[in-house]
Amino acid sequence: MLTSSQSRPSDATGIAVVTASLLAVGLVMVASAGARLDGPIIELAFWKTAFGRQLAFAVLGFGAMLIAARGAHRWFAWRQGRLLQPAVILFALVVICLVAAMLPGLGVERKGAQRWVQMGPAGLGLAFQPSEFAKPVMVILLASLLAGRAEVMRSFRRGLLPACLAIGICAGMVGIEDFGTAALLGAVGLGLLLVAGARWLHLGLLALPGAAAMVYLVLREPYRVARLTTFLNIWEDPRGAGYHPVQSLVTIASGGFTGRGLGAGVQKYGYLPEARSDFIFSVICEETGLVGAVLVIALFVALIYLGWRTVQMQRSTYPRLLAFGVTMLLAFQAVINIAVVTVCAPTKGISLPLVSAGGSGVIFLGFAVGLLVSVAREAEEAEEYLEDGLELWAAATA
Repeated sequence: MLTSSQSRPSDATGIAVVTASLLAVGLVMVASAGARLDGPIIELAFWKTAFGRQLAFAVLGFGAMLIAARGAHRWFAWRQGRLLQPAVILFALVVICLVAAMLPGLGVERKGAQRWVQMGPAGLGLAFQPSEFAKPVMVILLASLLAGRAEVMRSFRRGLLPACLAIGICAGMVGIEDFGTAALLGAVGLGLLLVAGARWLHLGLLALPGAAAMVYLVLREPYRVARLTTFLNIWEDPRGAGYHPVQSLVTIASGGFTGRGLGAGVQKYGYLPEARSDFIFSVICEETGLVGAVLVIALFVALIYLGWRTVQMQRSTYPRLLAFGVTMLLAFQAVINIAVVTVCAPTKGISLPLVSAGGSGVIFLGFAVGLLVSVAREAEEAEEYLEDGLELWAAATA
């Protein structure tokens, strides 16, 4: 006899399948967006091709998900009475990596921003982006900290302040070079504080310094101010400040309903900036049309829905906060990227999760999804064990 948990599809399996689908879409589209007119997509120097690098990153990202899915979320749970908490150690490692990215000789500057740390010989072109590492780690830290100190969450000094300091340190250091990711971290952190039961009054007291810090981060870089003013009228300077959003709209519009065909896009050949990374969704629209765009959005909706189901299944605070944080991270990042690409928001350097080119983002988001799978698996196993016990009890008392 099948119980209800056995007869329904597994949410953990569904999350893994959707993630694999998004990685596959990213692999195909990055290969297409990285095509050149002077050579084939696949060459003998496989690692130097867009397809070769993304294939390696996708495999590593999926592997990270599988490793984390094996109960990894329990590694970072808050342990009462223990001086060294795993989540705090991980957060300290993130801070060290963020500092390293700012240091001459360790930090690598690309396209005017110093966001990377060199990994191995420069000829390999491998660099690690600490801000991507910070995304899952901040969720892990806040879920662990807020669950482990749930009894003092109504206290400003003992409950809310440590969590807010962690958010401020992480978002502030990231925001020096990457305002979009800093805003994402701040939004996810605020959401976790609200779900954990923080007082609205306390959050209101912290809203002013938080908003002031965000305004400062915008004003300290003239190009950030220019992006905001350009967003108000992108057609005022279509060949200058408005070039990115204008070309993104042109790319999307040229795809029509069914698209030009996979690999047949034109805008990626020097017209659309960052076609393989931040604006990969525009290439999807051009080559697969509205049909392909809707399918990609549907995959994200499915992933977020399964994540929300996982949140609802939890009976303990820590796995519930962790699942909520990972789900919110994926949802916010996807929404921000698509909003930027469709010019519903000012241009920001936010990638489409699991789809855009890049190693750090794919690997660390893969790990974050693995934590979500781990939480879902544990909840499903607990539910199945409970239902089996009730069934045995009913049979014994019949």
